[in-house]
Amino acid sequence: MKEIKAFIRQHRIANVLQALRDLKLADISYHNITVSQVQRPLASEDPAQQHYSLDLAEAVVSEYQLDLVCTDEVADELIGAITTAAHTGLPDAGWIFVSEVTKAIEIR
Repeated sequence: MKEIKAFIRQHRIANVLQALRDLKLADISYHNITVSQVQRPLASEDPAQQHYSLDLAEAVVSEYQLDLVCTDEVADELIGAITTAAHTGLPDAGWIFVSEVTKAIEIR
């Protein structure tokens, strides 16, 4: 199994979620998706992309962190959909990290 963690600019997250819905993969485990709003300091030299965070006391870029776990067989297709939908054409527009999941335990 793989864990995919992606950091996506605010204005692209809706496109990414729609792209994942559109895949309609038979493997339902990829639906285990969470999305959190995050703030990334030191993320952009473009002042139009930043705002000042009172909590962190510095300039930040607001992004979304998308986390999902999937089988190895669908990981590349999911990564491709995320990459395409999150693309902005600008440098440092986000990141995708992929990790191996060694154990998954369902809580009932």
